[in-house]
Amino acid sequence: MNGTRAGRRGGWPAPEVDSKERPAPLAGLRVLDLSRVLAGPLATMQLADLGATVIKVELPGAGDITRGWPPFGSDGTSTYTLAVNRGKRSVTADLTSTEGQGLVRSLALGADVLVENFLPGRLARFGLDVGELRRANPGLVSATVTGYGRDGALADRPGFDCLAQAMGGVMAITGTAGGEPTRVGVAIVDVLAGMQLVQGILAALTERTRTGRGRDLSVALLDTAVFSLMNLATMHLVTGRPVERFGNSHPSITPYETVRVADGVLALAVGTDRQFQRLARAVDRPHLADDSRFATNRDRVTHRAALRAELERALRSGSRAHWLEVLIAADVPAAPVNEVAEVFEDPFIRGRTVVDIDGVPQVRSPLRIDDTPLPVRSRPPDLGQHTDEIVSILADESGDGRA
Repeated sequence: MNGTRAGRRGGWPAPEVDSKERPAPLAGLRVLDLSRVLAGPLATMQLADLGATVIKVELPGAGDITRGWPPFGSDGTSTYTLAVNRGKRSVTADLTSTEGQGLVRSLALGADVLVENFLPGRLARFGLDVGELRRANPGLVSATVTGYGRDGALADRPGFDCLAQAMGGVMAITGTAGGEPTRVGVAIVDVLAGMQLVQGILAALTERTRTGRGRDLSVALLDTAVFSLMNLATMHLVTGRPVERFGNSHPSITPYETVRVADGVLALAVGTDRQFQRLARAVDRPHLADDSRFATNRDRVTHRAALRAELERALRSGSRAHWLEVLIAADVPAAPVNEVAEVFEDPFIRGRTVVDIDGVPQVRSPLRIDDTPLPVRSRPPDLGQHTDEIVSILADESGDGRA
């Protein structure tokens, strides 16, 4: 990846490159994944999707803790593990043993990127201090996910998405008005932290092409949760007003929400006055666009309850399928509120997002390059599937005096 990088590259298999295709953007990049659960593994899977060679180090006999989390596929593999580990090689190593520490150290000396999510100082107890590894391999980009940062009063606390959502305000803005604070259904803080980590890694690698030296990066779950408040954070910081729960509504735009129809619910995203005028005509209530309570978005936000009542009275006359057809034809932004099963029954969605690799369905990366989806190169590995291969490479190099 970078000829000026110091440090050895032993113990790494050659990257998989299809000579018929243009090499993937990160082909030749070597990533050592010491992370577990979601944020770190998601980050390294994204790098694998982009062509990096990723070696995931796991505990012998147990592996990443998610390997024990139900539900399981027909072969006994956790579906959680399958979600965030495709395209990697799995090596088992006991970090409490001299042998395991030596294996990981050799891999780190040959890596471009090291990703981990141990508590601060824990790797150093295993003889794998990241600072020392970077001194031995100055080009190494080290990246860690923590719960609350690596310094300060909370640094020693383990991090969990649920706690970050709670402490960082995400729960407080999620759920129905007047109801209980609600956790977002997916571990959204972990997902966002993983994406932030990839962003930092790619920036550090870009800088390394100029300097030949890596950087040490970290992302905290709590910081990520607070960052994700976005406009609601600035709304409070600027005005001092408390932030309410709006359920499926939007604090600044309406109708930007779910509405009830005869047989269920659909979603509207009416962001402009012109779109609202089209909506009023489409539901056979053109007078709503001239009503002083609803003429502008500011008016509609002030009178959101009255507007919702008017719209739902009109929408009760038809089914979800009927109104989706009418609204989309009228160029009104609308969508069905799908169950997860309905998501993957939709041929448009399934055709764009799902790919089968060796009998394991995977949801593709949303990133496309030159209008082409990123390839899924291999299914998530079995525990320790590549240990013998990697150890053999190391042994061969040791015989040459290079390991």
